[in-house]
Amino acid sequence: MKLCDLTQFYSPLSGGVKRYVHEKIRYIQRATTDQHVLVIPGKKSQMVESERSRIYSIRSPLLSRSARYRALLNLRAIEEILEQEKPDLIESGDPYQVAWKAIASGAALRIPVVGFYHSHFPEAYLRTTARFFGPTATEFMMDLARRYVRQIYNRFEATLVPSERLGHLLTSWGVNNVCAVDLGVDVEIFRPEPDDAAATRASLGIPAERCLLLYVGRLAQEKNTQTLFAAFAELVRRDPARFHLMIVGDGTQQDRLRNLQEQAGHITWQRYCTDPRELARLYRASDLFVHPGVQETFGLTALESQACGTPVVGIRGSYMDRIIFGSQEHWARENSVAALADAIVAAADGELRASGLAAAQTVRQHYSWSVVFDQLFRLYRAVRAAYQAG
Repeated sequence: MKLCDLTQFYSPLSGGVKRYVHEKIRYIQRATTDQHVLVIPGKKSQMVESERSRIYSIRSPLLSRSARYRALLNLRAIEEILEQEKPDLIESGDPYQVAWKAIASGAALRIPVVGFYHSHFPEAYLRTTARFFGPTATEFMMDLARRYVRQIYNRFEATLVPSERLGHLLTSWGVNNVCAVDLGVDVEIFRPEPDDAAATRASLGIPAERCLLLYVGRLAQEKNTQTLFAAFAELVRRDPARFHLMIVGDGTQQDRLRNLQEQAGHITWQRYCTDPRELARLYRASDLFVHPGVQETFGLTALESQACGTPVVGIRGSYMDRIIFGSQEHWARENSVAALADAIVAAADGELRASGLAAAQTVRQHYSWSVVFDQLFRLYRAVRAAYQAG
């Protein structure tokens, strides 16, 4: 089977979609005889080939200078690649113009197309407009978003969703082809290694006696990092010598982070980390991973942190809850600064090491990429067989 992934949710620096597609390439090369084609936006148009894998970059304008995301607008180039490669199945990784091109090209070439619902964009982007337009206008826009989701995703042979609960929501919206799937972790890299935490902290200049909090991800309103920053300022106000915050990420709220560094101190900021082994060391060096997101469809960084033996604290109620394997007793029950600060303190007072190691064992057993992709590729073949039979 030749599989083609299309997405513009791709940054060369980091991101969950990038990890997903590159782990899929590794799986194909290591465990199958299949072929893989990846089509992404890039600084220039080029093709890079390795063992049974071809990555096509299409020259595209920048959307974000910090995160290096680009808008893939040259739809004709996508069409030419698909006509040339003739894959057996296409997976679209975003809900915009690339998805419509995938659907159209799939129909023309008689290739089944599935969509992966990586981001719950109606909640992530439209709900944030409530404070500007009010509840009536926001609900009107949400209704348009629901109609759009229903219109586009029902055109796929299957809609892959990284959460059963989110799948039930899309089904209630009228999407009738939902398949819940998992994401995974490279458990050979993201695993507990108790001997390297002290050395990593020393290399970063972080005092050993501080409780080290870690956040990995974009600095953006839809990631709720503004609440994390305000909660950390509150923690420093309460107890100036207890906590240190490590941030790995960049985005539109970088100025807020700079201001927090100046006002509160005790913050180490690294804009990106492209080396997964280095990222794993940062997870292991931390006492607690803080995930402030309230609109996550899965929560890959939370899974990675737990795989390394570092427990997670956050705000209850997102689709990420199901992949938290320690107790959520101390998690914030509302999206507020005080609630998140209280949750961090309560979690930090617990048995972090023991709960972290228990979570790591669960992740290794159920969420290794090999387990996840074995299941996903069975689904691909079932979709292709049903398409051919129809």
